[in-house]
Amino acid sequence: MVAGIVQEPLINKGVKSRRDTAIAEDTVGTTQLDTVPEPKYWHLKTVLSEALDSEFSVGEILPNERDLAARFGVARATLRQALEQLELEGRLQRRRGVGTTVAPPRMGVAVGSEQHTWPGAVGDAWQLADCALAVPPSAVAKALETEPDEQVHIVRRSRVTHGQPVAAELLYIPAASVPDLSGIDAPSGAARARGVLRELQRLGLESQDRSVELGSARADDAKELDRLPGAPVLVVTTRFVAEGGTAAVSVATYRADTCRLTFGDAGGVEIHHDPERRAS
Repeated sequence: MVAGIVQEPLINKGVKSRRDTAIAEDTVGTTQLDTVPEPKYWHLKTVLSEALDSEFSVGEILPNERDLAARFGVARATLRQALEQLELEGRLQRRRGVGTTVAPPRMGVAVGSEQHTWPGAVGDAWQLADCALAVPPSAVAKALETEPDEQVHIVRRSRVTHGQPVAAELLYIPAASVPDLSGIDAPSGAARARGVLRELQRLGLESQDRSVELGSARADDAKELDRLPGAPVLVVTTRFVAEGGTAAVSVATYRADTCRLTFGDAGGVEIHHDPERRAS
């Protein structure tokens, strides 16, 4: 076990606990962070991770940054780096109006399968929220091969697992992919979104490809996912190909603290459930 670096437990519960021995007082008055070759915040992250495993329960609130920094004998900037790394690894969550809490095990959510299907097909786990016409981001417009100022249909969807929001999606569909929307009376909302997806499914889906990257939650995504702006997220971009061209582009933002992605032999992307909380 890694030796301790603080003068007192993270939370003084009035009794001697394993945390008192795991995070012990340095007898010479300086922390072991001063002698380790690795970055200070990384060593601090390791010690914090062991404390989370041994003494904290899921949902428990950590002391505030000022108290933690004082008890660990480190600068608040170093502490923030360690906490951010633990959040990125899914060990901690920063919740609005609550503070930093111990995160639950990551849950399983299927992102892709071996079969290529259109959004909204049978078995699709996404929930429709809205649909509107707007100009997409330049990168999306380039992928769709639309003009820079050309409006496209933007379908907004969300995904909830075990009552917890885990992903938000923006599905960009050019007018050329859904030419006949005359039968849709609703100008916006979930009803229009359903109509747009039904029309899209008339095309013969030839293929789809995905890319996954780590990103930071934008303000609108953070609000929908119950996260703080800038929180780590996993961005899955899917390009749907039909009739030799890009028929639609999906940009789905997943909570990095709840999702763990692995890639199977067939190319499908899945997010698996961690049956046990493991040390980082």
